Amino acid sequence: MLKIVHVPHPILNTPVKPVTTIDEKIRNLIFEMEETLIAQKDPPGVGLAAPQVGKNLALFIIKPTPKSPTKVFINPKIIKIIKQPSQNKKNQRLKLEGCLSIPRIWSPVRRGAKVLLEYQTLASSIPGMERKWFQGFEAIIIQHEMDHLSGILFTQRSLEQNLPLYEEKNGELEKMENINLNKI
Repeated sequence: MLKIVHVPHPILNTPVKPVTTIDEKIRNLIFEMEETLIAQKDPPGVGLAAPQVGKNLALFIIKPTPKSPTKVFINPKIIKIIKQPSQNKKNQRLKLEGCLSIPRIWSPVRRGAKVLLEYQTLASSIPGMERKWFQGFEAIIIQHEMDHLSGILFTQRSLEQNLPLYEEKNGELEKMENINLNKI
Protein backbone atom coordinates (compact mmCIF):
# COMPACT_ATOMS: atom_id res chain seq x y z
CA MET A 1 0.00 0.00 0.00
CA LEU A 2 1.16 3.53 -0.77
CA LYS A 3 1.89 6.06 1.95
CA ILE A 4 -0.26 9.20 1.88
CA VAL A 5 1.81 12.38 1.98
CA HIS A 6 0.75 14.98 4.58
CA VAL A 7 1.21 18.75 4.77
CA PRO A 8 3.64 20.48 4.72
CA HIS A 9 5.26 18.15 2.14
CA PRO A 10 6.30 20.36 -0.85
CA ILE A 11 4.83 18.00 -3.49
CA LEU A 12 1.36 19.04 -2.28
CA ASN A 13 2.06 22.61 -3.42
CA THR A 14 3.73 21.70 -6.73
CA PRO A 15 1.89 21.63 -10.07
CA VAL A 16 2.10 18.20 -11.74
CA LYS A 17 3.60 16.97 -14.99
CA PRO A 18 1.47 15.26 -17.66
CA VAL A 19 1.42 11.50 -18.04
CA THR A 20 3.18 10.88 -21.36
CA THR A 21 2.57 7.13 -21.67
CA ILE A 22 -0.12 4.94 -20.16
CA ASP A 23 2.06 1.93 -19.49
CA GLU A 24 2.33 -0.86 -16.93
CA LYS A 25 4.02 1.51 -14.46
CA ILE A 26 1.02 3.89 -14.59
CA ARG A 27 -1.45 0.99 -14.39
CA ASN A 28 0.33 -0.33 -11.28
CA LEU A 29 0.36 3.13 -9.70
CA ILE A 30 -3.40 3.48 -10.27
CA PHE A 31 -4.02 -0.01 -8.84
CA GLU A 32 -1.96 0.87 -5.74
CA MET A 33 -3.74 4.23 -5.42
CA GLU A 34 -7.10 2.43 -5.50
CA GLU A 35 -5.95 -0.02 -2.79
CA THR A 36 -4.74 2.91 -0.69
CA LEU A 37 -7.99 4.86 -1.13
CA ILE A 38 -10.18 1.87 -0.25
CA ALA A 39 -8.10 1.22 2.89
CA GLN A 40 -8.85 4.69 4.33
CA LYS A 41 -11.44 4.28 7.06
CA ASP A 42 -11.10 7.14 9.56
CA PRO A 43 -12.20 9.10 7.67
CA PRO A 44 -12.97 7.21 4.46
CA GLY A 45 -11.58 8.77 1.30
CA VAL A 46 -13.52 9.55 -1.87
CA GLY A 47 -10.66 10.71 -4.08
CA LEU A 48 -6.90 10.48 -4.33
CA ALA A 49 -4.51 12.46 -6.53
CA ALA A 50 -1.03 11.27 -7.51
CA PRO A 51 0.74 14.05 -5.53
CA GLN A 52 -0.92 12.70 -2.37
CA VAL A 53 1.12 9.52 -2.79
CA GLY A 54 4.31 11.40 -3.68
CA LYS A 55 4.00 11.22 -7.49
CA ASN A 56 4.19 14.43 -9.50
CA LEU A 57 1.80 13.20 -12.23
CA ALA A 58 -1.47 14.50 -13.68
CA LEU A 59 -3.80 11.76 -12.55
CA PHE A 60 -6.37 11.08 -9.86
CA ILE A 61 -9.04 8.57 -8.95
CA ILE A 62 -12.45 9.00 -7.36
CA LYS A 63 -14.74 6.58 -5.54
CA PRO A 64 -17.72 8.60 -4.22
CA THR A 65 -19.20 5.70 -2.21
CA PRO A 66 -17.76 2.39 -0.98
CA LYS A 67 -19.91 0.53 -3.52
CA SER A 68 -19.30 2.79 -6.52
CA PRO A 69 -16.68 1.82 -9.09
CA THR A 70 -13.37 3.67 -9.04
CA LYS A 71 -13.06 6.20 -11.87
CA VAL A 72 -9.64 7.06 -13.28
CA PHE A 73 -8.72 10.48 -14.69
CA ILE A 74 -5.40 10.92 -16.51
CA ASN A 75 -4.21 14.33 -17.79
CA PRO A 76 -7.55 15.94 -16.85
CA LYS A 77 -8.52 19.48 -17.80
CA ILE A 78 -11.60 21.36 -16.65
CA ILE A 79 -13.27 22.79 -19.77
CA LYS A 80 -16.19 24.48 -18.04
CA ILE A 81 -17.65 24.91 -14.56
CA ILE A 82 -21.28 25.78 -13.95
CA LYS A 83 -21.73 27.47 -10.60
CA GLN A 84 -24.39 26.65 -8.04
CA PRO A 85 -27.76 28.28 -8.80
CA SER A 86 -27.71 31.74 -7.30
CA GLN A 87 -28.95 31.63 -3.74
CA ASN A 88 -28.85 33.92 -0.80
CA LYS A 89 -25.25 33.37 0.36
CA LYS A 90 -26.24 33.69 4.03
CA ASN A 91 -28.65 30.75 3.69
CA GLN A 92 -26.37 28.69 1.48
CA ARG A 93 -25.34 25.53 3.30
CA LEU A 94 -21.98 24.20 2.22
CA LYS A 95 -20.84 20.68 3.05
CA LEU A 96 -17.53 20.32 4.85
CA GLU A 97 -14.55 19.11 2.83
CA GLY A 98 -11.63 17.19 4.21
CA CYS A 99 -8.45 15.77 2.75
CA LEU A 100 -6.45 12.62 3.42
CA SER A 101 -3.29 14.77 3.27
CA ILE A 102 -4.58 17.14 5.98
CA PRO A 103 -5.97 14.84 8.69
CA ARG A 104 -8.64 16.10 11.07
CA ILE A 105 -9.09 19.50 9.35
CA TRP A 106 -12.46 20.33 7.75
CA SER A 107 -13.93 23.36 6.04
CA PRO A 108 -16.72 24.38 3.71
CA VAL A 109 -15.60 25.32 0.18
CA ARG A 110 -17.69 26.88 -2.59
CA ARG A 111 -17.45 24.65 -5.67
CA GLY A 112 -19.23 24.53 -8.99
CA ALA A 113 -22.37 22.41 -9.40
CA LYS A 114 -21.33 20.88 -12.73
CA VAL A 115 -17.96 20.34 -14.38
CA LEU A 116 -17.13 19.53 -18.00
CA LEU A 117 -13.91 17.52 -17.86
CA GLU A 118 -11.59 16.39 -20.62
CA TYR A 119 -9.39 13.45 -19.63
CA GLN A 120 -7.93 10.08 -20.49
CA THR A 121 -8.69 6.73 -18.86
CA LEU A 122 -6.67 3.54 -18.71
CA ALA A 123 -8.47 2.52 -21.93
CA SER A 124 -7.61 5.81 -23.70
CA SER A 125 -4.87 6.01 -26.23
CA ILE A 126 -2.73 9.11 -26.01
CA PRO A 127 -3.73 11.66 -27.26
CA GLY A 128 -7.31 10.32 -27.26
CA MET A 129 -9.33 12.37 -24.80
CA GLU A 130 -12.81 11.84 -23.42
CA ARG A 131 -15.13 14.68 -22.51
CA LYS A 132 -17.91 14.33 -19.95
CA TRP A 133 -20.09 16.37 -17.60
CA PHE A 134 -20.04 15.56 -13.88
CA GLN A 135 -22.39 17.02 -11.29
CA GLY A 136 -23.21 16.89 -7.60
CA PHE A 137 -20.80 15.11 -5.27
CA GLU A 138 -18.67 13.81 -8.18
CA ALA A 139 -18.19 17.39 -9.44
CA ILE A 140 -17.05 18.51 -5.97
CA ILE A 141 -14.57 15.63 -5.67
CA ILE A 142 -13.21 16.33 -9.16
CA GLN A 143 -12.67 20.02 -8.39
CA HIS A 144 -10.89 19.09 -5.13
CA GLU A 145 -8.62 16.59 -6.93
CA MET A 146 -7.97 19.02 -9.82
CA ASP A 147 -6.78 21.54 -7.21
CA HIS A 148 -4.29 18.92 -5.99
CA LEU A 149 -2.90 18.65 -9.53
CA SER A 150 -2.36 22.43 -9.50
CA GLY A 151 -0.66 22.37 -6.09
CA ILE A 152 -3.68 23.92 -4.31
CA LEU A 153 -5.13 22.53 -1.08
CA PHE A 154 -8.78 22.83 -0.05
CA THR A 155 -7.73 24.87 2.99
CA GLN A 156 -6.30 27.52 0.65
CA ARG A 157 -9.63 27.66 -1.21
CA SER A 158 -11.46 27.98 2.09
CA LEU A 159 -9.25 30.84 3.29
CA GLU A 160 -9.59 32.59 -0.12
CA GLN A 161 -13.37 32.39 0.31
CA ASN A 162 -13.19 33.69 3.92
CA LEU A 163 -14.73 30.49 5.24
CA PRO A 164 -13.90 28.96 8.63
CA LEU A 165 -11.62 26.00 9.19
CA TYR A 166 -12.43 23.37 11.81
CA GLU A 167 -10.18 20.93 13.61
CA GLU A 168 -11.50 17.59 14.78
CA LYS A 169 -10.67 16.98 18.43
CA ASN A 170 -12.12 14.06 20.40
CA GLY A 171 -14.82 13.57 17.78
CA GLU A 172 -15.94 17.23 17.94
CA LEU A 173 -15.28 20.03 15.46
CA GLU A 174 -13.67 23.16 16.91
CA LYS A 175 -13.37 26.35 14.88
CA MET A 176 -9.71 27.17 14.32
CA GLU A 177 -8.85 30.66 15.53
CA ASN A 178 -5.05 30.85 15.34
CA ILE A 179 -4.34 29.16 12.04
CA ASN A 180 -0.89 27.63 11.59
CA LEU A 181 -0.42 27.65 7.80
CA ASN A 182 2.22 24.87 8.04
CA LYS A 183 -0.45 22.55 9.46
CA ILE A 184 -2.96 23.16 6.66
